[in-house]
Amino acid sequence: MKLQILVIMLSSCMYYGQNKNEETKPLLKIEDYVKTTKTLTLSAAWEMSERVLSMASKMDKKVSLAILDASGTTVLLLKDDMVGPHNTDAARKKAFTALSTKTPTLLLLRNADKKTETRNLNTVSDLLLLSGGIPIYFKGEIIGSIGVAGGGSPENDDLIARAAAIPEYGITTKIN
Repeated sequence: MKLQILVIMLSSCMYYGQNKNEETKPLLKIEDYVKTTKTLTLSAAWEMSERVLSMASKMDKKVSLAILDASGTTVLLLKDDMVGPHNTDAARKKAFTALSTKTPTLLLLRNADKKTETRNLNTVSDLLLLSGGIPIYFKGEIIGSIGVAGGGSPENDDLIARAAAIPEYGITTKIN
């Protein structure tokens, strides 16, 4: 008799536990989990470096340059002969700053003190508010960045960095 009562009591609990309605999450689309991102390749970085070094040579300048992909990873880092070692790190930081802020660093440099929101950007680790950092675009989307250091002036570094564009493939140093 005790066994029958126990079975009846347990069966009601099992029924209750099985009938509990659990909320199910709606299935999301794959785009909610995975993004396709355009980014620079090593081949593009080599071509850009040749264009940048050619422009620097025409201006009789020796520079360091850094090219980053869309994730901020260094793809290429070069130092021309007789360029000070500090310029190599500066070039990488300029490229990182341009990519991170989606803004040419010459523009950041000139506007940093004008706006309260940008006044303290120079205190953020790895940002460098010196000209020569340029975002690189493909079809209006940032796919990487370049940083140039050692050109002798803010305007020179900016001009030399902009020579990285490969317009015949739609890769530019200004937003389309």
